[in-house]
Amino acid sequence: QVQRALQALTVPLEILQAVKGRMLQAMHKGLSRQTHAQANVRMLPTYICSTPNGTEKGDLLVVELCQSHVRTMWVTLLGDGNQSPQVMYKIFDMPGDIMQGKGEALFDFIAQCVRQFLAGISSPQHRLPLGFVFPFSCRHTRLDKAELISWSKGFSCSDVEGKDVVQLLQSAINKQELYHVDVVALMNDTVGTMMTCSMAGKPCEVALVVGTGTNSCFMAMAQQVEMAEETSGQMCVNTEWGYFGDDGTLSDVLTPYDQCVDQESSNPGEKRFEKLVGSLYLGEIVRHVLTALAAEKALFIGSNVALLRTKDMLKTQQVLEIIDNEEGMAEARRALQALGLQPSERDCCRVQQICQAVVSRAAALCAAGLAAILSHMCQSRELERLVVNVGVDSELYWGHTRFGEILQSVTGLLAPECMATLLPSVDGTGWGAAMVTAVALRLAAQCHEVDQVLAPLRLSRADLERIQALMRQEMELGLGWETNANASVRMLPTYVRGTPNGTERGEFLVLDLGGTNFRVLLVCVAQDGIRMASEIYVIPTTVMQGTGEALFDHIIECIMDFQLKHNLTEQVLPLGFTFSFPCQQLGLDKAVLLSWTKGFSALGCVGQDVVQLLQEAAQRKQHLGLKVVAVVNDTVGTMMSCGYDDPKCEIGLIVGMGTNACYMEEMQNVGTVEGEQGHMCINMEWGAFGDNGCLDDIFTDFDRLVDEKTNNAGKQRFEKIISGMYLGEIVRHVLLALVEKQLLFRGKPCPKLQIKDIFQTKFLSTIEINGLALQKVRAILQDLELQASLEDSILVREVCQTVSLRAAQLCAAGLAAVVEKMRENRGLAQLAVTVGVDGTLYKMHPCFSQHLQQMLRDLAPNCTVTFLQSEDGSGKGAALVAAVACHGAEPWGQS
Repeated sequence: QVQRALQALTVPLEILQAVKGRMLQAMHKGLSRQTHAQANVRMLPTYICSTPNGTEKGDLLVVELCQSHVRTMWVTLLGDGNQSPQVMYKIFDMPGDIMQGKGEALFDFIAQCVRQFLAGISSPQHRLPLGFVFPFSCRHTRLDKAELISWSKGFSCSDVEGKDVVQLLQSAINKQELYHVDVVALMNDTVGTMMTCSMAGKPCEVALVVGTGTNSCFMAMAQQVEMAEETSGQMCVNTEWGYFGDDGTLSDVLTPYDQCVDQESSNPGEKRFEKLVGSLYLGEIVRHVLTALAAEKALFIGSNVALLRTKDMLKTQQVLEIIDNEEGMAEARRALQALGLQPSERDCCRVQQICQAVVSRAAALCAAGLAAILSHMCQSRELERLVVNVGVDSELYWGHTRFGEILQSVTGLLAPECMATLLPSVDGTGWGAAMVTAVALRLAAQCHEVDQVLAPLRLSRADLERIQALMRQEMELGLGWETNANASVRMLPTYVRGTPNGTERGEFLVLDLGGTNFRVLLVCVAQDGIRMASEIYVIPTTVMQGTGEALFDHIIECIMDFQLKHNLTEQVLPLGFTFSFPCQQLGLDKAVLLSWTKGFSALGCVGQDVVQLLQEAAQRKQHLGLKVVAVVNDTVGTMMSCGYDDPKCEIGLIVGMGTNACYMEEMQNVGTVEGEQGHMCINMEWGAFGDNGCLDDIFTDFDRLVDEKTNNAGKQRFEKIISGMYLGEIVRHVLLALVEKQLLFRGKPCPKLQIKDIFQTKFLSTIEINGLALQKVRAILQDLELQASLEDSILVREVCQTVSLRAAQLCAAGLAAVVEKMRENRGLAQLAVTVGVDGTLYKMHPCFSQHLQQMLRDLAPNCTVTFLQSEDGSGKGAALVAAVACHGAEPWGQS
């Protein structure tokens, strides 16, 4: 019979594995907005988003509501790693009738304690932040806003459940005329335990409380805490795991003895996990086992067991003393004799075994819960191995070796991928509350400073409307014959007078020059579609920044190599030249370079016809089979390639290493070209928008620092705040400013961050991926030799988001000016138009396109704009321009 009882109280490893799995499921249920209402493990957000980092300083007040008293504390932190805090405290006994009286009376009493405490220590009258330890289940909506879900622990004050506890306390404090005291944080004892253990260098991210009751909390990824609607960083979650099993998931663990304990409790059917683990119940479980065995005549034969049947006659403290190996047998005898029993040696031995089984089971179940938390953290952070500190507030753990050994070994077996160091909590309630309050103040101050740094990069709706109006104004100036020379937006005619109609046919060569890579393509336009073959050639920096002759000679050499590889040496194919730099087009096959951009600065090219430069290089290389029929800007090529698939495509947009736009304008509005009929594609060259100073109030100090270090300072100002070539540099300068203000990387020098272009724009795209674990962000920063905390990673992400959002919104303001002009040109109430778009920033950045489209809808509500991603606009588009030119189609201008 004793063996049967011991077996019932022993939970095999496979069942513990199953319990861990069920705890994980229960946790996911509590975290999800859809299933939270039905969850037993409530996973309540605490709005505590960080652990102490040692820089916290200032005076703090703590008030703790305890079972029979109120404790007040004054804490002064010196910003020295929290090594030598100054602490004063006082305890106020609570009148017995308050626990079941009116809620107002309870909070008035707490406020009076605060007033008396402050009067007794002659506190200064400066603002005093207060942390409130309220050890009851609450629904937080902010750190300083929490509604009481339900009373427990003998409290049942009226008119408090469902109310904001912080507001009730603040009102009571104000009644005492303590207007300088602000309640800034409310927390429970579990969270405090975690915060007190976050002192020694490495943060503590999990807490375990096993006292009269049990609970746990941990730092979860904020985006998984759906009830809190936070999307970045971390948030401490109060699991309230005492309720685990209330839905029957622990039925294979529960014994008849547990059912008896539950039935006799004040809350039958509730807190089933707590009743297996909490010290309030362990003595009772043992008592019911002994009672059952005595009834079966397996123990205490001939003894009167009447006292043993009395509730709470055997205390958990006695159970813990009985399992002590040296003194345990003697303690068992003393405890049993106190119950009027005459135990034999064998009885004492068996009672000790039963006590050990009950305590061991509690430790093993605790371990299953802790293993579930650790595995969840490891998976959600996408780590192969989690190394973490766990703060433990538990007399069972620290006072009894057996409990501690089982808890650690079983946790290791159930979560082998996690290495947890268990740390003792010191005054988890009072000291922990002080730390929560201090961290909240540090984060609020930091947030304010960060906002000040980022404010110039955040554009209001009014700012964007003004930029849209300025772009429209510059467009009109660029189109005018007399005003064109002074316009920052050049509005260059392209002599492209229409989009493809589907009848174009033939084979074409295409050259595509627009960056460090140069392409040569063979494009076949046939009835069944377009086929392309291409080769990529690198242009060395020395050639980009050398002489024009060397650059164009290199291009001809690449063409000859391509023709050789593709057996084209005997053919003279029409050639479309995609030349993605600002040009004054004098005809379809004649384009004068106005200025280099994108890092090019080859001498002797600006002011020259690029077709002529290409042909001269061909003659130097004795390459005679070159027939250039069209010079095409990549933006125009993008519009044309999309126009082949969608006849409504009348705008081209590039947002890649550079940025530009083109669109179909009414000929009558193009003052720089003769003719009134039809349309012409205008290459806006909007990258230079603002070069005349009209956007000076939008440019920030960060933008100026980036501009100064470019090889065309003062030029292409709009491009430098939008395009991929520059966003990484803007972010780098913002990060340096934050380091200087001690807001990032603990203010430590970051030599690598001083290097120009070290923070590439592709990092923005990766860092801003929705749902990317912050550990991945840290990994990117570590590659740059930046030792980033999770808080640093959150801040870096915020900087990246701010810079890329501004770029997308500026792009939208420019595009809004274009579509509104087209709508007004055509006298339409509503315009439907497609934008052909290309560029790595638009295509690869996770949020850019969505932010651009959203802002465009807001700024141009009378235009329905569809975006069509171009497939090789510079290749396919140039071939289509050449195809239509050779086709002799009517809508094209004459060269």
